Amino acid sequence: MRIVLICVGRLKAGPERELFGRYFKRLTEIARGVGIASVDLCEVDESRARRPEDRREEEAASIIAAAPADACLVALDERGLSPTSEKWADDIRRARDAAQPFYAVVIGGPDGLSASLRAKANKVVSFGAMTWPHQLARVMATEQLYRALSILSGHPYHRA
Repeated sequence: MRIVLICVGRLKAGPERELFGRYFKRLTEIARGVGIASVDLCEVDESRARRPEDRREEEAASIIAAAPADACLVALDERGLSPTSEKWADDIRRARDAAQPFYAVVIGGPDGLSASLRAKANKVVSFGAMTWPHQLARVMATEQLYRALSILSGHPYHRA
């Protein structure tokens, strides 16, 4: 299985990008040891449409085009379920063990995700009811993916 992180927009230079890079490096280093062939980052352009609804739909089309057709699509959205780190690790384990070829985690742009994309997703996951800046959501997703794989490997990073 391969993990793909699909994000709308690009991280600018700064502390968020450095922190993202740190966790992404850790994630890629631990992946092979738990049966994940690779971890890829796919950044799609933010829409320039005037209306937020139109921006969300244009970005959804870009995300769907970027996602592998046979991926388990996991959308990050405040309206989703808030699994524990252990439950997310178990979800990744189940996808891997079922020979799912791709596990794609999606982070929308500043206007969030369209209802149509949430409906197409296999799962909608939330990091809580609060709204997080896109840059921090990307860091949090990467850290939680790293944490999930560390749980699967038995690494002591996760101390719950």
